[in-house]
Amino acid sequence: MPKSKPGIFTSLNSEKNGTTVGEVVERLRKMIHDGELSPGDRLPPERDLAKLLGVSRPTLRAGIRSLSTVGILQSKQGAGTFVVEKDESPTLDSNPLRMLSALHGFTSDEMFEARLALEMSIAGLAAERATSEQMTLMAEEITGMYASLNEPEQYLVHDMQFHQTIASASNNRILTSLMNMIATILYDSRSKTVKRATDLKQSAEQHHNIYRAMREHDPEGARRAMHDHLIETQKAQRLEEKMTAALNGDASE
Repeated sequence: MPKSKPGIFTSLNSEKNGTTVGEVVERLRKMIHDGELSPGDRLPPERDLAKLLGVSRPTLRAGIRSLSTVGILQSKQGAGTFVVEKDESPTLDSNPLRMLSALHGFTSDEMFEARLALEMSIAGLAAERATSEQMTLMAEEITGMYASLNEPEQYLVHDMQFHQTIASASNNRILTSLMNMIATILYDSRSKTVKRATDLKQSAEQHHNIYRAMREHDPEGARRAMHDHLIETQKAQRLEEKMTAALNGDASE
């Protein structure tokens, strides 16, 4: 039977106003770090958890979605939301890398090159090792992308989960953890600009190309498709950033 610890959040009910999604994320992370939530634990029902945390249900959902995106929580239809099990690929905390980036001035191009190197290798391994269940999950995320072409923020969630499924399919937990650490930072950055995306359909088609190579167990094709997709993703994000900066500039005048 799934475990649930509905009473552990009672001490968190003091902050009633002004709680942001980021604060919800950090508070849930702390509960996991401190061992008050353990691998395999089921979170309390959404209504109870929102009340105990003193946040709105939309804010709570956004926080849970963020932690699910980086592989800390997992939602199971009809069962609830769980802390991932120990045998799942570990997710490294991205905060040290963020600190190093701030101290040493890592550029976005360097972060992108690191992701490109990792994900091309991961794609090649996944093409050889992906299970039928993992292939089904990839297909479901692609379906989700096409269904959310007009909802950029939701599209980005499916995008991230697609890449995480490929990483898991590589069957190398170290590579998966490193990729997730970098991807978390890039996801946070992209989430600020993705609403300016101009061609998500093209992006969805690129993901489908990656999936096709996976389905055909073609490592070289998977690496090539991943390379082409990430290059186009970088171009798209740069355009989004320019559009966002231009709009912010107009708004300040």
